[in-house]
Amino acid sequence: MVSTIDETNTALAALAPPEFAAPRRRWAGLARNLPVVPVAILVPFVLIALFANVIAPYDPTEPIPGAKIFEPPCWMPGGSAHALFGTDFQARDIASRLIFGARVSLIVGVMGTVVAGSIGTALGVLAGYLGGWIDQVVMRLTDAWLALPALVFAIFLATMVGPSMWNIVIILGLVYWTRYARVIRGEVLSLREREFVKLAEIAGASASRVILRHIVPNVLNSAMVLASLTIGVVIIAEASLSFLGVGVPPPEPAWGSMLADGRSRLMVGDWWLTVLPGLCILLMVLATQLLGDWLRVRLDPQLRNL
Repeated sequence: MVSTIDETNTALAALAPPEFAAPRRRWAGLARNLPVVPVAILVPFVLIALFANVIAPYDPTEPIPGAKIFEPPCWMPGGSAHALFGTDFQARDIASRLIFGARVSLIVGVMGTVVAGSIGTALGVLAGYLGGWIDQVVMRLTDAWLALPALVFAIFLATMVGPSMWNIVIILGLVYWTRYARVIRGEVLSLREREFVKLAEIAGASASRVILRHIVPNVLNSAMVLASLTIGVVIIAEASLSFLGVGVPPPEPAWGSMLADGRSRLMVGDWWLTVLPGLCILLMVLATQLLGDWLRVRLDPQLRNL
């Protein structure tokens, strides 16, 4: 039996196409050819989020001592050097709140995507490989989930469990897992008919071994592309929930709640209260979408050769 399995593994290596045979080499090659624009936007945001405690000049939840409310940015008349981007309705430093808001957005975006990807990929792999009633149950559940408006469903769940950053992570993971399940299931349906999977089954490999050894590694490319595209969607959803008051609870800084705080002052000329957090959301989401589109092209053999 041991020799049979060894022979099968050798045959699998010969049958596997280049994009399946060397995933590490492929990802190493991608790392050496990253796109300039999204990386130039994302890297500063990531560094700012990681070192927010060091970079931020003030506590984002406390007013600046001696500062006035609604101070304009330092380059405008009435602005001062102690508040580079001005202050809000509680005389809190806008720059410090933007810095800590980047941390909140990245945590929710990345962790929410991890939760959604883990659930959706696991269900998609099980439904595609095992088939039968498991496939029917998972796909009908996916169809029912997709029929629900994502943001309305997220608002409903957030009002049920209460506002909290980690509650929002779990909620958005539960809302957006369906896109993974459908895509991954479709790929697994094709993979399970491939020769290397059939040879593994003939050699006596268990279903769990086939899934972990031959199915999961070959759907990681698609999962990673979906993840890069989902991060931006999750960031927008978190900002929407915070804007509506059911996301990250105040006084914790979040870009969505900063937009909500400044919307009533936009008409009187205090544009920095809404434009600056809105610009941060725009740049973050744009960079993640550009990176996801680049990954999709680079990891698709047909598109890569165009």
